[in-house]
Amino acid sequence: MPLSNLHKIVSATNPILITGHTGFKGTWLSLLLEELGIPVIGYSLPPAEDSLYTRLNREGKIVEKYHDICDKNEFENFIHSYKPIAIIHLAAQPLVLDSYSNPGGTFKTNVMGTVNLMEASFKSDFVQVIMVITTDKVYKNKDSLEYYKEHDSLEGKDPYSASKVAVESVVTAWQNITNNFGGPRLVSVRAGNVIGGGDFAKDRLFPDYIRALTTNQTLKVRNPESTRPWQHVLDPLNGYLMALDHLLSGNTLAAINFGPNGKSLKVKEILETCKEIWHSPSKIEFLQSDAKSIESVNLQLDSSLAKRLLKWEPKWSQKSSAIATIDWWNKVLNLSIDPIDACRDDISRLIGR
Repeated sequence: MPLSNLHKIVSATNPILITGHTGFKGTWLSLLLEELGIPVIGYSLPPAEDSLYTRLNREGKIVEKYHDICDKNEFENFIHSYKPIAIIHLAAQPLVLDSYSNPGGTFKTNVMGTVNLMEASFKSDFVQVIMVITTDKVYKNKDSLEYYKEHDSLEGKDPYSASKVAVESVVTAWQNITNNFGGPRLVSVRAGNVIGGGDFAKDRLFPDYIRALTTNQTLKVRNPESTRPWQHVLDPLNGYLMALDHLLSGNTLAAINFGPNGKSLKVKEILETCKEIWHSPSKIEFLQSDAKSIESVNLQLDSSLAKRLLKWEPKWSQKSSAIATIDWWNKVLNLSIDPIDACRDDISRLIGR
């Protein structure tokens, strides 16, 4: 995990800013940067009560502000106070099903939040790199088994994925501003279905599995035949930092994928792996909905660019990602291991300590 430029350039006076740092990925990324000794600050909405951030008692552990990314003036004041050298933009409304009930709010947060970040950052003379995290769901999905590459066509089929395609257009527009008039280097980053210990968001397979397991309720599983590129949260986060290091070295990069090795596994295949580690919920109900009308059936990412350019490789396979996720919960709920120690165990596995 060579990150020479992050260690050389990032400092307490010019840290890395994570927007959405109270979310699942943001919390893991903050911890990873801390373990690497790289200064980090955060800007986000307040955490959910049952979030990983809350479980780890993270409030006040780094310089942070709880506020809406859609308030441009507050965001601009924050970055001018702390002068981040790079921004990793995770703040978003991330749930497909929620986007159907609140499409306007999804577009406002995901698109205009990103626009506000761009406008504030481009007024500064200290932000060198902006990394915008989108999703594998931005690709025009043909529900085939093909692997999507960075240059493939983009198209959203639901409010969430459509908003993220719009975010991709925002990134492209500001990349052109940089090319023509100067400004921070920008990259859009697309990852697969991220899993890992501590995620408790609704309408996600692993949080639903843990809730059913611990409350003796029925696990209701949408679309068991659908495939997803499952990956442990630390694998793409490692890729984000390697790409950031690449950009802070003066290189350019328009977009990049981080996905697991091998063919994407079906939902029901991942469930079978879970049961190998911790017994399954007492009852599982498979919901045979019309998946194509709501969520994509097949998703697979091509990560050859990341492997070739950054020498990135995932540490966990899809099955071992599922095992590590269930094992995290088993340690915390059954073995009384502190959640922060369970996280640090996984981080140590990634960075080889």
